[in-house]
Amino acid sequence: MTGVRIARRLRTEAPGWTVSADVVVVGSGIAGLTAALEARKAGRVLLVTKTRLADSATAWAQGGIAAALDPEDSPEQHLNDTLVAGVGLCDEAAVRTLVTEGPRRVRELVDLGAEFERTPAGDIALTREGGHHRDRIAHSGGDATGKEISRALLEALAAIREDPQIEVYEHALVTDILTDAAGRACGVTLHVLGEGRQSGVGAALGRAVVLAAGGLGQVYASTTNPPVSTGDGLAAALRAGAQVADLEFVQFHPTVLWLGRSAKGQQPLISEAVRGEGAVLRDVEGRRFMVGRHELAELAPRDVVAKGVVTAMAETGAEHVWLDARHLGGEFLAERFPTIVARCRSYGIDPATDLVPVAPAQHYASGGIRTDRRGRTSLPGLYACGEVSCTGVHGANRLASNSLLEGLVWGHRIAEDLASSLGDARPGDPVERDGPVSLLDADAQPFVQSAMTAGAGVLRSEASLTTLAARLATMAVGAGPDDPGPMTPDSWETTNLHTVAVTLGRHAALREETRGGHWREDFPERDDARWRGHLVSVLDPDGVLTTTYEPMKES
Repeated sequence: MTGVRIARRLRTEAPGWTVSADVVVVGSGIAGLTAALEARKAGRVLLVTKTRLADSATAWAQGGIAAALDPEDSPEQHLNDTLVAGVGLCDEAAVRTLVTEGPRRVRELVDLGAEFERTPAGDIALTREGGHHRDRIAHSGGDATGKEISRALLEALAAIREDPQIEVYEHALVTDILTDAAGRACGVTLHVLGEGRQSGVGAALGRAVVLAAGGLGQVYASTTNPPVSTGDGLAAALRAGAQVADLEFVQFHPTVLWLGRSAKGQQPLISEAVRGEGAVLRDVEGRRFMVGRHELAELAPRDVVAKGVVTAMAETGAEHVWLDARHLGGEFLAERFPTIVARCRSYGIDPATDLVPVAPAQHYASGGIRTDRRGRTSLPGLYACGEVSCTGVHGANRLASNSLLEGLVWGHRIAEDLASSLGDARPGDPVERDGPVSLLDADAQPFVQSAMTAGAGVLRSEASLTTLAARLATMAVGAGPDDPGPMTPDSWETTNLHTVAVTLGRHAALREETRGGHWREDFPERDDARWRGHLVSVLDPDGVLTTTYEPMKES
């Protein structure tokens, strides 16, 4: 299946400076920091992050990190819950890797200094979220788990900042992945703002590149993702020739604070852990609409709850539903969810006494750059981990709190692979890739976001996706003005968002079924006979996006 042409390179100025390392790591969330800290065993590491080290999606993670830490729990039970949430598309071997290595990695986080909530007996306190049949969510600061994990990893990094084996570049936007004449990744081009030692566009060369660049949430008008989540890593990998898979499976978090129809950008998340502690969902007429829809009611997997919310909104003609936590009490809510309570109160809503208006918003991308169980992509020398990757763990829908664990486990696995294999890597000098070069004007970003929200949001159809493709095609390679405007970080981000939008929209149009995070109004049933498999896209040398269907291989 062939599609539109996409740029093989971003239009930038020529690199004005060069720095070299053995491993270039892009991203400073849990996946990137873990990979960077551990990859020092393989050689010198250059860690590149888009803004500040602490400004990652990890720091926004409220609910926690899932692992079978309770004696009454087991990796097998965690595996089963993950497979159910993934609706038939998980790579079972990858999930088994996650759930068996996960508990040890979480305990290593504790040894590193991460402080999780404790029981009176001193054990790690565990709670439950949607899709889990056991209490296995470790959390910190009530609802600030990601922030605490990020703190511990950043302190570990700070302790070794004088180590010549690691160097950090902040305020650095990666524009493209460099490849040599043999097609092996050999570094990245990046734009560093003046706060760093370098400024302007440069080249960071390495024997391997690890992408941990986060998600794509800003491709939608409303998301829980931070502003830096503009799909840069995914778009750069696609331009370099790496395979991407399962992009149609977008998780829309069902309980995001509804701030009115004009609200755009990052929206306040009301963690699933609030429902895990007993909060319930009601439609605007007061009915608990999740009861009877699923055996777990409000704690069903996120795609089920998001669909329930959208259905309830449609049935009542409302733009939101209510989250009812009043019966939990003000003291408990303030202690367990201090960040969420404070954020709600800043908008004049007190969860202890008020119903909280919520609606779905984009939250997580289950698909991404395709990797194997060592984090290797289809492009030699390029690794990926965290939300930018598609390891096979999440399938069609991520199980709550598995994302932090995935970043932690695969960050370690990549570092281990580098330590054992990097000595054999001898990339050549970077060469300029053939194919189209492109840059969109930064002013086009709201157009991309509105088109994606309308065409490939929670509910999709042939009509909505056809309209989306037509709207995005007006900005495709060769369709825009000869002079697209200045080369700026905003224009590079907009071009990346357009690349992601075109690919995601194509996947959503091709998959004619409803499964997990992909809901087709015109194909409302799951269709294992035709669609129990993966859609995989790659760019050919001419920038033509080619998408193929690969049936599932039984583990």
